[in-house]
Amino acid sequence: MEHLITVLQTDRSDSEIIGYALDTLYNIISNDIEEEEQEENSQKQADDLGSQFTEIFIKQQENVTLLLTYLEEFDFHVRWPGVKLLTSLLKQRGPQVQQIILVVPMGVSRLMDLLADSREVIRNDGVLLLQQLTKSNAAIQKIVAFENAFERLLDIVTDEGNSDGGIVVEDCLLLLQNLLKNNNSNQNFFKEGSYIQRMKPWFEVGDDNSGWSAQKVTNLHLMLQLVRVLVSPTNPPGATSSCQKAMFHCGLLQQLCTILMATGVPADILTETINTVSEVIRGCQINQDYFASVNAPSNPPRPAIVVLLMSMVNERQPFVLRCAVLYCFQCFLYKNQKGQGEIVSTLLPSTIDATGNSVSAGQLLCGGLFSTDSLSNWCAAVALAHALQENATLKEQLLRVQLATSIGNPPVSLLQQCTNILSQGDKIDRRGSKVQTRVGLLMLLCTWLSNCPIAVTHFLHNPANIPFLTGQIAENLGEEERLVQGLCALLLGISIYYNDNSLENYKKEKLKQLIEKRIGKENFVEKLNFISKHELYSRAAQKPQPTFSSPDHMIFDHEFTKLVKELEGVITKAIYKSSEEDKKEEEVKKTLEQHDNIITHYKKVIREQDQHLEELKQQVEVLKSQNEQLQTTVTQQVSQIQQHKDQYNLLKVQLGKDVQHHNSHGGDAVQMNGVPAEEIGKLREEIEEWKDKLELLQGQLREKDSLIENLKYPQPEMGTTEQSSQMMRSDGSELDNELHKEVETLRTQIQSQSTDITRLQAEKLELLQQMNTVPIPVSGDDDAMPAAKTMELEGRLSALLQETQELKNEVKSLFEEKISLKQQLDSSNSTVAILQNEKTKLQQEVAESKKEQDDLLVLLADQDQKILTLKDKLKELGEPVEDEDDIESGDQGDEDEDEEED
Repeated sequence: MEHLITVLQTDRSDSEIIGYALDTLYNIISNDIEEEEQEENSQKQADDLGSQFTEIFIKQQENVTLLLTYLEEFDFHVRWPGVKLLTSLLKQRGPQVQQIILVVPMGVSRLMDLLADSREVIRNDGVLLLQQLTKSNAAIQKIVAFENAFERLLDIVTDEGNSDGGIVVEDCLLLLQNLLKNNNSNQNFFKEGSYIQRMKPWFEVGDDNSGWSAQKVTNLHLMLQLVRVLVSPTNPPGATSSCQKAMFHCGLLQQLCTILMATGVPADILTETINTVSEVIRGCQINQDYFASVNAPSNPPRPAIVVLLMSMVNERQPFVLRCAVLYCFQCFLYKNQKGQGEIVSTLLPSTIDATGNSVSAGQLLCGGLFSTDSLSNWCAAVALAHALQENATLKEQLLRVQLATSIGNPPVSLLQQCTNILSQGDKIDRRGSKVQTRVGLLMLLCTWLSNCPIAVTHFLHNPANIPFLTGQIAENLGEEERLVQGLCALLLGISIYYNDNSLENYKKEKLKQLIEKRIGKENFVEKLNFISKHELYSRAAQKPQPTFSSPDHMIFDHEFTKLVKELEGVITKAIYKSSEEDKKEEEVKKTLEQHDNIITHYKKVIREQDQHLEELKQQVEVLKSQNEQLQTTVTQQVSQIQQHKDQYNLLKVQLGKDVQHHNSHGGDAVQMNGVPAEEIGKLREEIEEWKDKLELLQGQLREKDSLIENLKYPQPEMGTTEQSSQMMRSDGSELDNELHKEVETLRTQIQSQSTDITRLQAEKLELLQQMNTVPIPVSGDDDAMPAAKTMELEGRLSALLQETQELKNEVKSLFEEKISLKQQLDSSNSTVAILQNEKTKLQQEVAESKKEQDDLLVLLADQDQKILTLKDKLKELGEPVEDEDDIESGDQGDEDEDEEED
């Protein structure tokens, strides 16, 4: 081995010799003995050479690390023997090799790459390797799961043909079981990854169910077990419940029910399917409701529950199938008060089908309860007990059930008939166990009477019952009969503990005295304690599913073991208690009942307060949203008012500049610029008007603020809704048309102004050219006047351009206001309160828009007037400049005069 390991360490480049070395090591380490023989002969396994060589190989952890590196090689002659060698090592010394692989960096990840190998031999052997690697090691199971194992394995199962696939599908399913069984983390990962939905195609079996191959039966069996792993009663309740709901929503439960009702399905697959459906519906209301609605494909259609119960009470059916049906019925009723009520209602007089065309679940249970087959008696009694589990109302309802035992005799209650059969004992010739029928009936009676004083009273009302029980307990019988004595003691203890002392002859104290005289308290308690010491009791207490090696072992029910555990102690205490202690206990019970009533009252009050708080919270949320809307409206209005203020300030500044200009140049300047003194007065009047408009806007703002305060608690008048909406629609359409017309007129005015300004600029350029051609005078203030006028005109023209741009901006803002008005009109039909609110806002905004448009029209009129005056001035200034001959002659005459003076 040392030389072989040396070869692995030194000859890495030679793949051929490496492959031979790995093959040789595999032959040395692997066992030719079958696994079954190894289990039979543990001594031989201990002396096995393969185990010893494995121990030598893994003693140096570097050897396993080296082997993992060879598994990364793609060469088939290296990788395949490496996979087989590591698998053999895991078989021989699994836990030790697992720990070594966990320590190696990325050790598990390297092995996961085997599933992606395109060569099926390596991929299939990789699955076998991972099977050995994941056995009983939760840490490795988690790593493998998070390395995308579920996705790859499900892909392989699908590629191989699901349940019709070969041995590879079986190996993949075994690996999936290793990863999921008793591993809550992986189960949750499997559910969260939506892999449950991918299991549905596994169970799509065709109509032709004849000729199932052995491999298909094995595969489907493993698939059903995999479903059960996810919904096992031993899993955390929350995880199981979420998996159950996922199976319903993806259609997996429906698919299983189809197999359940199909014909030609092999018996072992049918049994396992029933067990799987049982755990998928157990404690899940939505699944239980669906199962109750499933019908068998018969004519006429019968409920699946009825068909299954017919199999349960049919003694010709296989024992394992009958146990599976019982488990399914128990799971259907587990924490399902609705289902319990439906089963019990089929027994009540008002709901029994008088025509007798269809058999009900209740009738089947009664038939099984009173048949001559002890196994049917036991199954029917346990099934009926589950229909009463933790449901005091149904226990009282079942007391109404009357049975017609024979023609001509009066009907007998179901409770009385049960006690009659119990008292007859071995007188009736039955098939099966001698004690099975009596144990089943006693379990039913104990479940029925526990926590139901009315049922106890009915039981005690029959004078034969108590003497029968005391007689059974007092006798000294064989081993089998001791179990019946223990259950009789339990039933008598329940009759004492839940006795309401309504019957004078059977009060608690009298029953205790009867026990002390005829049985003895110590003997009674010893018989009672015998139940929990029984071996079959311990087996039944382990898990809910009734699994029995033979019909004779079918004695205890899982739920009944819980009841025994709960009542054993309290009955023992009740037997030893004195009458005074009983009275004190009664008082305590009454006090507790009063406290419970008080607590119930307060719970009701708290529930009502919670509902009220929830309503208030919703109202607060509505008010918050309304407040936010009002705040945004206020913000918009404040911004609009600020824009108006800015426009006002801008106009004020412009007007102030004009006034200063007029004051600085005096009367001559006024005449020179063409602005008369009357225009200054008009401008002052405009300033006063703008001040009034500002005050009006501020007043409107205050009105809006007060309106918003009032709207925080709107009280809409429902009667005026239609009128207001119609008015608003009409106002809105008229407003829209008016705005459109006014905007069009403003556009045409601005276009005409822009053409006038362009023409003025052209005239200005001509003036400048002409001024450049005129000779510059040497001296004289009068000669500088044309240049000063030109500068002045340039300033006025630039001001006009600026004002025109401002007008364009105002038109754009008008367009935006128009769009916002349309949006407000569209949204005004939502609610009555918003309609009224929007109506007020629109009316105010319409008024503001009209005022703004009036102001703009006034401004445009002023601008037109100013432009006309400027045109006149240009014409006036242009006349002497255009006459060039006159200017030259005038200048020449001036020069001559100067020369003559000299």
